[in-house]
Amino acid sequence: MHALIVVESCFGNTSRIAAAIADGLRSAGAEVTVTDAASGPTADGHDLVCVGAPTHNLGLPSARSRDEAARRGAKVPTTGVAEWLAGDPRLAGVRTAAFDTALPSAFSGSAAKRIARRLRAAHASVEGRESFTVAGSPVDLAAGELDRARAWGATLAS
Repeated sequence: MHALIVVESCFGNTSRIAAAIADGLRSAGAEVTVTDAASGPTADGHDLVCVGAPTHNLGLPSARSRDEAARRGAKVPTTGVAEWLAGDPRLAGVRTAAFDTALPSAFSGSAAKRIARRLRAAHASVEGRESFTVAGSPVDLAAGELDRARAWGATLAS
């Protein structure tokens, strides 16, 4: 299996989750490529595409929310998952999964939910959706989330 993980990250937590998912996929025998959404990858040649982003303002990051993150010290991309999905990543018929990082609140929203919706609109097969918790000040991954991401990655390989 060849898997592609497309990620947008501002403070590094979503990238850390992407790396853990990649580790889980590799542990199940998959070949994995992890890349930033801003690089404009296509799904060509991949059996599974996982797409992840941090939750900003109840959903996907936007130019405005990236600007706000940059004011708080984040290294932000000029474009991200929303823009990548709006392009032509050639996802029709491809197995996909969506993930995000989000605060532990029912009111924080979910970038993964928005990603999954856009993947379905691109005629992809959405096999899973997962949110990973960030908390604290400065914001960091909650305890156990990297292990949970590895385990989720391994299940996606089957």
